[in-house]
Amino acid sequence: MSEKEAPDVGRYLKQLRGDRGLSLRALAELCDLSPNTISLIERGVTSPSVSTLSRLATALGVPITSFFTDPIEQKQVIVTRADERARSGSASVVLESIGFGLEQQACDPFMVTMEAGATSGDKVMVHAGHELVFCLEGELDYEIDGKHYRLSAGDALLFHADLPHRWQNANAHPVKFLLIMQMFEERHQHLEQHLHR
Repeated sequence: MSEKEAPDVGRYLKQLRGDRGLSLRALAELCDLSPNTISLIERGVTSPSVSTLSRLATALGVPITSFFTDPIEQKQVIVTRADERARSGSASVVLESIGFGLEQQACDPFMVTMEAGATSGDKVMVHAGHELVFCLEGELDYEIDGKHYRLSAGDALLFHADLPHRWQNANAHPVKFLLIMQMFEERHQHLEQHLHR
């Protein structure tokens, strides 16, 4: 079994930015990142953190899965084999897309593996919709709107994703969890209005 080739996040980002007619500076202002950071990601020099991916997706009005796979024909049933998951991330945090391309898909499901001491990034994440976290292995620390929650295997957390949030593995062992982000259709409409004003 061969693992699926890692997605070219930088190429997808550049394509999405170009499709919207945004300069590096314009996109940087929309997602509160520096133009240099976006340029480094687009050129494949650096891999974005989960927090950065979330900011870029929100600013571009796309699901975060847009960075993981080429646009494909919309389907009604998706099977994602264990050895076919599109992966992204760094040495310490790996995101695996476990379902993308469903007709009128309203959620983005991921399997996340974090090494000891890893985090979602320096900045908090804020996006439309809801977020569901289900801890599979280890212990996961979530901070939501300044409050801390520790999840053990079998624990779940559901919250409004417009609350500032971040996560980390403060333990000596890896942690694995399901992350499902549910988006609202209106989110795309409102962001498109802001992008084309």
